[in-house]
Amino acid sequence: MSPMTLDEAVAHMVGTDPRFALTTAQIRGEELPVFANAPNDLPALQALGRTIRAPGADFIVYEDERVTYDDWCEETARLAAGLVARGVRPGDRVGVAMRNYPEYLTLIMAIAAAGAVSVLINAWWTSEELEYGLVDSGAKLIFADGPRAERLRPVAGRLGLDIVATRDAAPAGGARYADLLTPEPGAFTPPKIDPDSDFAIVYTSGSTGHPKGVALTHRGAIQAVWSWFITLAVGPLMVETPPPSRPQAFLCATPLFHVTATHPLFLLSIPCAAKLVMMRKWSGEAAVEVVEREAVTRFLGVPTMCADIADAARRAGRTLPSLVSLGAGGAKRPGAQVAPQAEVFPHAAIGSGYGLTETNALGVGIAGPDYLEKPEAAGRLYPAIQKLKIADETGRALPPDTLGEICFKSATLMRGYLNKPAETAEAIRDGWLHTGDLGMVDAEGYLTIVDRKKNIIIRGGENISCLEVEGALHRHPSVLEAAVFPIPDERLGEAVGAALSIVGQVTSAELSAFLGDVLAPFKHPARYWFREGPLTRGATDKIDRRAIRAACLAEMVEA
Repeated sequence: MSPMTLDEAVAHMVGTDPRFALTTAQIRGEELPVFANAPNDLPALQALGRTIRAPGADFIVYEDERVTYDDWCEETARLAAGLVARGVRPGDRVGVAMRNYPEYLTLIMAIAAAGAVSVLINAWWTSEELEYGLVDSGAKLIFADGPRAERLRPVAGRLGLDIVATRDAAPAGGARYADLLTPEPGAFTPPKIDPDSDFAIVYTSGSTGHPKGVALTHRGAIQAVWSWFITLAVGPLMVETPPPSRPQAFLCATPLFHVTATHPLFLLSIPCAAKLVMMRKWSGEAAVEVVEREAVTRFLGVPTMCADIADAARRAGRTLPSLVSLGAGGAKRPGAQVAPQAEVFPHAAIGSGYGLTETNALGVGIAGPDYLEKPEAAGRLYPAIQKLKIADETGRALPPDTLGEICFKSATLMRGYLNKPAETAEAIRDGWLHTGDLGMVDAEGYLTIVDRKKNIIIRGGENISCLEVEGALHRHPSVLEAAVFPIPDERLGEAVGAALSIVGQVTSAELSAFLGDVLAPFKHPARYWFREGPLTRGATDKIDRRAIRAACLAEMVEA
């Protein structure tokens, strides 16, 4: 059989493989295409995984710990029963604040099995940021490791917070994770789950001063997973000689409080019957060793991680033949890195994806020869349930090769922003998610992202709100005005820059120390510019962030 195009391969798979049959569903007033036979909820997805795996095979690998899929399912059931016994009811929100441990995966599934909602807390947040997220989400029970538990203790009494100590956390009079594992699942009967109910709240920074809680549903998450699943399934139909099948192993090194880790790695590993290898701490050298030892086939990380592992492999003279996919997400990989990484890893398809927390990470992707040919492109729509349009200011679709706002419509869209109906209504209009990013689509359907309308900085895959950092800087008594903007960073892509109008004397070091209790370190400015008098303003007398940024970057070049 001659190779098919992507569209031909998807049509063939949808028409012949029951796993990918399509139907429609009524979702929040929209009739939308969905994969008819995908699981309805996360517990059903976990149960499906049990039917397609070899008994006794490793599922989770973390340092010297190995967990089989059956053992993971058993612990999930015991923890779900323990949560219910502790009073967790359907719809309750349960916080998770820790680094990537195997317990993180169990908690997401056990909380879902109890009908509750995981609140995936950014593990880098300060006590003040943690308090905001917990108040906003209404979570009263939270599982935390040592560093996060210590940051939570100053606010626990004020919030009436029940902290369950996990891994290296001291109990401090409360329960430990193991205490909630019932000896047997017992008489626990899982509640019936509405597929359009929430399974998680994930916080993301955007154009507003505080992070927004994005409410993600069971259906939205699984439909996104099935979109990547069919993409992997059609791959062999698009080449002359399909590669031999091999056991799948995914490397998870990005934080599980981001959808890049939870969705196209953790959740996707279940229908792919893949082993999930977790790293405690990132380094390119350690990643090379892990990929070789565990025969990892797929890695997805932020562009900085892809550059790190490529550099480490190049220095060590290793090509990592098991690796068939090296994907970048969370930020744009510099186009100049695509071909060199393909040379380092000749067996791997170098790829990139663009999605948002608000879309359950789904969006567009590009890999292999297409990416080598179009290294600046973000990609084409993942099949087969999404729509994409480039819109003008009125929401009207624009023709190919015309710059406008990138908009998505699909069953994978968020339910909304938690406690923010106005922001939700602004973001989702007539069923379309308006991303705030500017781009254009060519005649072949490839999207290129050109700019951002939102005032955000993407530092190594982490979104940082300019307004949030400006608000924190304004708390310092010496700061009269602040303008925060992205500055180029060779390793991270972007870093935080800040121009300040100040009174009196203050140093960069003093400002960084001041921010230490207010903002997580990754949000701190890497460079400050101090100005006498008011900052530059535009015609409407508002601070002109773009003009200020241009002047500061010119000073960097001159220096």
